[in-house]
Amino acid sequence: MRKISLLFTVMAVVLLIGACGSDEKNSSGGKSLLEELQEKGEIKVGFANEKPYAYEEDGELKGAAVEIAKTVLNNLGIEKVEGQLSEFGNLVPGLTAGKFDVITAGMAITPDRCENVAFGEPEIQYGEGLIVQSSNPMDLHSYKDVAANPDIKIAVMSGATEIDFLIREGVDDSQIMRVPDIPASFSAVESGRAHATTGTEMTIKMALESSNNEKLEFVNDFQQPEIEGNPSFGAAAFRIDDKEFREAYNEELAKLKENGEIGPLIEISGFSEEMNLVDLDLTTASICSGENY
Repeated sequence: MRKISLLFTVMAVVLLIGACGSDEKNSSGGKSLLEELQEKGEIKVGFANEKPYAYEEDGELKGAAVEIAKTVLNNLGIEKVEGQLSEFGNLVPGLTAGKFDVITAGMAITPDRCENVAFGEPEIQYGEGLIVQSSNPMDLHSYKDVAANPDIKIAVMSGATEIDFLIREGVDDSQIMRVPDIPASFSAVESGRAHATTGTEMTIKMALESSNNEKLEFVNDFQQPEIEGNPSFGAAAFRIDDKEFREAYNEELAKLKENGEIGPLIEISGFSEEMNLVDLDLTTASICSGENY
């Protein structure tokens, strides 16, 4: 009898695990995540305070990635978008832990990240930028310049793709100072704890302009790293099991691309026409596989 009882117990556990592994069925009466969100009409969106991709201003969630996500989600019948501010490096862990329903932060699609989250299709493209102390005393114009001098310290947001780019350009990990956000990176350079900071071009350029900090300057002749993965392609990110939600999002996103609506959505946040991503041949699958990275 004990063997039979044990067998039924094991079978029950297996069935329970199987029932919890997909967004097709969940604990709320068999509804998928997409159906739940549509029924509630609201969604929790994780974002990092990184202008112009996603940021909060006067209590309102704004930015290029946000504008795209809001339009797509509204078209899916989800009207209320609740922003959940997080440090960039905590976005993916927060998503997988269920703190957010989706991430929209202009996050770059990379093969490593594809192992932990399921990205939507590419929405936007961008390059890198560099900020130094005024007059550029260390004469830095590229990541290779940083690599050439082991005494140089460079501040970078934790979890950002720039860390990987720097290392691939020869920068030693000991030269990289990981910080939580853009203001912290600026503070590190201004105080002399770091000689430079880097991030996506539009982000750090606009952040510097809005800060009116005369002690720092944007390197206008920065040499983009000629490595796979640059330029980067940003997209919304979903939990791997939330397949129905991701596919529905991608369908609406494709309509925006086909109708030419992406351009106006990102241009109001300061992005140029060249950053508008309308190449329907470029897919997240190809980037995740390493074909475009």
